[in-house]
Amino acid sequence: MYGGDEVSAIVVDLGSHTCKAGYAGEDAPKAVFPSVVGAVDGIEAMDVDAVSTKTNSNSEDSKTESEKEKGKRKLYVGSQAMSYRRDHMEVLSPIKDGIVSDWDLVDNIWEHAFKSCLMIDPTEHPMLLAEPPLNTQQQREKAAELMFEKYKVPALFMAKNPVLTSFATGRATSLVVDCGGGSTTISPVHDGYVLQKAVVSSPLGGEFLTDCLLKSLESKGIKIRPRYSFKRKEIRAGEFQVEDVDIPDTTESYKLFCQRMIVGDIKDSICRVPDTPYDDKSYSNIPTTSYELPDGQTLEIGADRFKVPDVMFNPSIVQTIPGMEKYADMIPSVRGLPHMVMESINKCDVDIRRELYSSILLAGGTSSMQQLKERLEKDLIEESPHSARVKVLASGNTTERRFSVWIGGSILASLGSFQQMWFSKSEYEEHGASYIQRKCP
Repeated sequence: MYGGDEVSAIVVDLGSHTCKAGYAGEDAPKAVFPSVVGAVDGIEAMDVDAVSTKTNSNSEDSKTESEKEKGKRKLYVGSQAMSYRRDHMEVLSPIKDGIVSDWDLVDNIWEHAFKSCLMIDPTEHPMLLAEPPLNTQQQREKAAELMFEKYKVPALFMAKNPVLTSFATGRATSLVVDCGGGSTTISPVHDGYVLQKAVVSSPLGGEFLTDCLLKSLESKGIKIRPRYSFKRKEIRAGEFQVEDVDIPDTTESYKLFCQRMIVGDIKDSICRVPDTPYDDKSYSNIPTTSYELPDGQTLEIGADRFKVPDVMFNPSIVQTIPGMEKYADMIPSVRGLPHMVMESINKCDVDIRRELYSSILLAGGTSSMQQLKERLEKDLIEESPHSARVKVLASGNTTERRFSVWIGGSILASLGSFQQMWFSKSEYEEHGASYIQRKCP
């Protein structure tokens, strides 16, 4: 058996949009930052630093971020490092379709979480990593290898996201609907295990909705100006004049990253799922809601605040959004949320279907959109067999929904009965990375 109560485990949930990390036994993650990395290529990195030291009065902070010469490219991680504009900085995401595609970036994100955010020495704490339900054996072994070889952790455990969400609400059996940043995944959990063959997933996540809203606003001639691209001058008290600042060397990906931050906030604050399927006629004269952009212009958003979230339920309306044409060939194969739920339940054993219908759990950041729970419940009651009692459960506060995977991990790693489950360093040295398949089913 490993350790005891005096050493607390670290729980890390690396999502496609945000990375959450913190101590097991606490009720929310200490470190929450975007899971993207800013990269400046070697030759340019030299110049950028020379310039930023002159322009950036607090250049001390920007140096402490985890910057590393990685084959002559400099990587920046964390909310603070990402909010500072650098010339030629590309924004890279390590995760494609829910699966890690660039381990070098993941390594930097973990390092930032341990060293800069939690300020811990990973050799002293067991690690609980959350992983997507469709993770491959190769991915798991790679993660184990990195944790044991590079960070030299004393013990490791990898748990599936839906299982942790289920534990966070105190259930062993449930249907977890996880609406994340990069995708929406529906996984049945039975007695603490994911039923792999019934996992259904779609690429419609929070970032897709944000892009829909961005394109929709741009098509109406609204320019979303990132914070770095203008200066505000006060002419008279309370009156501002906005001037554009010309910065030619900003990469397209960084501009998009900043625009998504702004539009993501618009989406979180005013979008809501319509009670009935969206159509242009009934929402054309809906009262508008105002939102003030960073550069001072006020948006009046009407039908879009209903249209964009309805993409989750009826993906075909993407084709009516100008600028989203590149997704046209992907959309016919994507189904709406209620259909995916039904499909997943129908792939499960007949005996547990009723139980799944009555405990559908909502998790992930996108699931806290207003009215999503009510609409999903309504659609499922209409579609499902009459004998089923449909119950969609979602915790009242947004924090718990956003962090449900992390919270489940925090509960699991601090249980006394869990302590014998750790995959320890000595076992790793004896059996190698492939042993993770036996220790963490």
